[in-house]
Amino acid sequence: MNAKLYPLFDNIKDAHKRIESFIHRTPVLKSSLINELYNTEFYFKCENFQKVGAFKFRGATNAIRLLTDAEALNGVTTHSSGNHAAALSLAARQRGIPAYIVMPENAPQIKKIAVQSYGAKITYCEPTLEAREKTLELVQQKTGATFIHPYNNFNVISGQGTAAVELLDEAPFLDAVIAPVGGGGLLSGTAIASKAINSNIKVYGAEPLNADDACRSFKKGIIIPSVKPNTIADGLLTSLGTITFQAIRDHVDDIFTTKEETIILAMRLVWERMKIIIEPSAAVPLAIVIENKGFFKNKKVGIIFSGGNVDLNQLPF
Repeated sequence: MNAKLYPLFDNIKDAHKRIESFIHRTPVLKSSLINELYNTEFYFKCENFQKVGAFKFRGATNAIRLLTDAEALNGVTTHSSGNHAAALSLAARQRGIPAYIVMPENAPQIKKIAVQSYGAKITYCEPTLEAREKTLELVQQKTGATFIHPYNNFNVISGQGTAAVELLDEAPFLDAVIAPVGGGGLLSGTAIASKAINSNIKVYGAEPLNADDACRSFKKGIIIPSVKPNTIADGLLTSLGTITFQAIRDHVDDIFTTKEETIILAMRLVWERMKIIIEPSAAVPLAIVIENKGFFKNKKVGIIFSGGNVDLNQLPF
């Protein structure tokens, strides 16, 4: 893996120009109470307020806007249990092309409804990676649609990095940025952008202990697949991709893991104190600070709240 597969900062800057008229520039919020609780100065980049309720809209929009007319002709397809599916569906609708989404049958109901509401055609499959990929292959053969991978895609990663560009535009003095990590698209883009803007900044990944494949992969230097992860953070169940793994190895300082009860505590804290809805995956970066108070003490820390798509009938508290 000598050649760099992943985007450069120039690709992320170009993506930002390309998508800024289609996305929300989400707010960066603070909470003096949460700051006092953990002796840390937090800057929360609220992608829970992004279109489709998640950062995924940035990458999907960039990828779809970069398709040639020939590539876009038969629409786009992907496999996703949630936020990428919704993001790709809306981005496709905005370009006026069809979207064909493969979703596992056990995907959260709120996310199935969202995908349908954006006009995509859903094909359900068994909740295994093998079933997802086989079903996607059949959909592609039938439709001729272009596959846009949820995270292991150059243009998707470029789009995801734009959240960090906006965060550091407002808070260039940060000591560290923390992003959740599942497949690694957000963490890759965040790390590439953050290190280019401020070479002294630290970038950390945040992962559930019950789905710690990215942490183990990072430490071992090889991709260790996610096998039967069991976490409330349903957006962080996937394994790293070849592109995201390389970007993370080159640009991320460390990956921390956190317990389920701390994720729930962090999620509840944000709901109660900041009066905003975040999903469990978005609470994982704050959870790692809660478990590592000494490490982050007196630091200025940017946290990317990755999304806010929660089934209100299935709250963990």
